Amino acid sequence: MQQTGRAYTPAEIKSLRLKGAMYIRMSTELQVESPENQERAIRTYAAQYGIEIIKVYADLGVSGINTEKREQFQALIDDVEQGRSAFNIVLYLDESRWGRFVDSREADYHRMRLERKNVMCQSCEKPLTLTSNIADRIMTLLRDESASDYCRQLSQKVWAGQCNLVTKGFRQGGVAGFGLRRMLLDEIGRPKQELAMGQRKSLLTERVILIPGSDEERGIVLWVYDQFIGGISETEIAAQLNAKGVENHFGRLWSRGTVCEVLTNEKYVGNNLFNRTSGKMKSRAKPNPESEWVRKDHAFEPVVDMERFYTVQGIYRERNKKTTDDELLKGLRDLYARQGRLSALIIDEADFLPPSSLFRTRFGGLLRAYRMIGYTPERDYQYVAINQRLRALHAEIVVDVVRNIENLCGRQIPVDPESCLLELNYNLFVSVVISRCFTTTARTRRWKIRFDSGLRPDITVAVRMDIRNEAIKDYYILPALEFSYGQLKLSEDNAGFLDSFRTDTLDYLLKLSVNISLDKAVENGAWGSRAYSH
Repeated sequence: MQQTGRAYTPAEIKSLRLKGAMYIRMSTELQVESPENQERAIRTYAAQYGIEIIKVYADLGVSGINTEKREQFQALIDDVEQGRSAFNIVLYLDESRWGRFVDSREADYHRMRLERKNVMCQSCEKPLTLTSNIADRIMTLLRDESASDYCRQLSQKVWAGQCNLVTKGFRQGGVAGFGLRRMLLDEIGRPKQELAMGQRKSLLTERVILIPGSDEERGIVLWVYDQFIGGISETEIAAQLNAKGVENHFGRLWSRGTVCEVLTNEKYVGNNLFNRTSGKMKSRAKPNPESEWVRKDHAFEPVVDMERFYTVQGIYRERNKKTTDDELLKGLRDLYARQGRLSALIIDEADFLPPSSLFRTRFGGLLRAYRMIGYTPERDYQYVAINQRLRALHAEIVVDVVRNIENLCGRQIPVDPESCLLELNYNLFVSVVISRCFTTTARTRRWKIRFDSGLRPDITVAVRMDIRNEAIKDYYILPALEFSYGQLKLSEDNAGFLDSFRTDTLDYLLKLSVNISLDKAVENGAWGSRAYSH
């Protein structure tokens, strides 16, 4: 539909009788009128150009940072790509409604997916001309980057505001916990009401603190501490609570984990902690070092006295002290003798053993620890050994690629030690991923390529393994403009578009690392133009 020549007039566009879909998105459920306002504005815009709206997609209360939970956005893309759509233009209020992606290029990527199927994407904040020129392109990219930058700045401001409120003694999210309640305060700090599970404040000036629960629940919390100090395990404490019919704060049965939460969380002595984990901009949550925690001591009325609390923490420190490999393996043998089988869950629930994560760290995986005590799981864990071998192969491939590039161009290639991203020509970032081969129930071979979208590489080099996952079969050199979202599934042979990115060697990638002078580039370009014109 789009052309690079003369712009269409509104009258000419009306004569085309376009069929359209509208996409509506709002970030929070508190924006009650936002969907209606967006739809009203989009329909007014569509009427100016004679566009008939035949489909509405709306994601309500969903963030625009990614597409993970935007079911209607995904349905829109899928309808177009699968040929189920009868419209030829998608309208949305502005670029931020299309998405405030962390990587601004992702917004353009999704528009390209539709435009390849001859479906236009149009923001209502600019006139509809049905043309594509460099000025429009630049303005769209600037709006995408502006929306992305807005999210980054907002994330920093919200985080700074949360830290400030924590230091003032106010609670920032999360359930209260057994024996505690959330109390809503007004703008001058007066109590308004207790918040039930799932309720939240509705005014920006309101604040939330923690207060002790009922006397009965406070008594149960103290009983839990006294039992543990007396030598009773968390599992046995949970069993006794369940036998008495006492439910935890979620209204469910107690477990070892929920008892541990009561015994170790500082909120029970009135301390307010924040930033123990972080996952900004919808990234994967990760634990933070204690030096980065935000703390306010004595922020709330305590449920447990300091003497009890720190006595319990001393017991935990003593339990988690350094244990030798032989002691760990002996404990694992004893657990196997009792249970008749082993798993991570069984190990975690054993009071006399440290968590399964310690066995993984100390012995290089649970399977290796199992083999050292003579235990063979019933399930086939061959895939774990394959994955371990492929992880080692990944490091070897990265080292080999870097060595070849450095030999070719005569300079050092930077490699990020954590992400293993390669940097070519100082501004081109390359990610190397391994794609293992697996066989389906129909005996056909498949490969899955997972893109490191969080790293935002410019090029992904997918190393496809052979049938036995022992040697390299071939490579796929995939640019981010074409492939940067989710995962890609490959068959033995992939006709047309996909296999145009396949290669038996990495020679093409190596050539990208060679610098040439500007004069030589211009000379080669002019020569290429003359050759083409003949």
